[in-house]
Amino acid sequence: MTPRMPRRALITASAVTLTLTIAACGSSGRAVGGAGGDGTLAWALTQGSEATFRASATQWNKDRPDSKITYQFFQNDPYKQKLRTAVGAGNGPILFENWGGGGLKSYVDAGKVADLTPDLDADPAWKNRIFPSVLKSATFGGQVYGVPVNGVQPVVLYYNKDLLQKAGAQPPKTWDDLLALVKKLKAQGIAPISMGGASKWPDLMWLEYLVDRVGGPDTFADIAAGKKGAWSAPAVLEATRMIEQLVDAGGFAKGFASVSADTGQAEAQLYTGKAAMILQGSWGYGTINTGSPAFVSEGKLGWTGFPAVTGGKGDPTNIVGNTANFFSVSAQASAKERKTAVSYLKDGVYNDTYVDNLLKNGDVPPVKDLDAKIKASANADWSSYVYNLTRDAKNFQLSWDQALSPELGNELLTHLDQLFLGQISPEQFCAQMDKAAAK
Repeated sequence: MTPRMPRRALITASAVTLTLTIAACGSSGRAVGGAGGDGTLAWALTQGSEATFRASATQWNKDRPDSKITYQFFQNDPYKQKLRTAVGAGNGPILFENWGGGGLKSYVDAGKVADLTPDLDADPAWKNRIFPSVLKSATFGGQVYGVPVNGVQPVVLYYNKDLLQKAGAQPPKTWDDLLALVKKLKAQGIAPISMGGASKWPDLMWLEYLVDRVGGPDTFADIAAGKKGAWSAPAVLEATRMIEQLVDAGGFAKGFASVSADTGQAEAQLYTGKAAMILQGSWGYGTINTGSPAFVSEGKLGWTGFPAVTGGKGDPTNIVGNTANFFSVSAQASAKERKTAVSYLKDGVYNDTYVDNLLKNGDVPPVKDLDAKIKASANADWSSYVYNLTRDAKNFQLSWDQALSPELGNELLTHLDQLFLGQISPEQFCAQMDKAAAK
């Protein structure tokens, strides 16, 4: 399995730009694909799924020689700015990959993205294959502006079975269990939780889950909607106080603020026995499996959902993470370009071969009725867990730094880092975020 970093963290993902050329007479000329005349252009950022895209293109070109797909690869660091500039100038791609959430919504609000709702409604079998909780990340005002193209990435709590056994403990089911486990592990001289705090975004997973567990999905819905004072809601304040409590209890391994999440250092602490747990996205499994295959194959790695909070409003099945990456279609596409693009999304993505290739690569697609395929795949126990967790979730919250505007997402990571470092109080965090949201 290829190790993965979160798709929202551009500086950490080793991704590519996909150039899709669709030969079409009378096209807009926004790109020349070199595939036999004028063509239309699509960009995609992919990481870990390159082989799947290549296989898809090969089959598509064979079946549709007049609508060829050509890949051209680029490093991903400048992708967002490149896309923003091109779309803003009116010469963006016909198809483009994105993370859904706030970034996609900004293009939708600017009238740059085509509404795919009529296409999905015209083919219920296509729409009904996709997990609704995932499609939600590309749905605004009841209209759908993107379809998923890769695997789901929920955040889970990984643990070292040997270290928990040494402490005579079980994985925590509630927040109180987690605090008690921290105390037990520390008494055994074991660092409870590893975290790549130097990268800041791992902090966010704790806030996302705690706000959900305490206040339910409506709390963040108010934040995302820009409701005045939403960051000072009781659930947010309580969640930040719980984070402060965990930090003060010594829940995180010493020096966590200097550990990078971008190089696998945090996961290494788990499989080398230096820490008992880590809260990480599903890409963490690949990082662990690559770093220490024996740790995984010998059954020393365990995983579980985020603990419930007694008395909280959030359903324990709710999850957070990266729902998927999406393909969207430009509102400037000609009728023929749109038809070809939609046809590719409907027939070239998530067909049997495409799904098989994703599973082979360790990705779990948000497609219904895959139980048999997953059970027959490599790492079946892990893949089945991720699949069932996502399928059965009452709510799948897109990572906040993607769901929010890029500017507010950056402010969030900055102030949350300060909270974890004890530089500001929970009350100050809430006040600062309300101030940032009001700008």
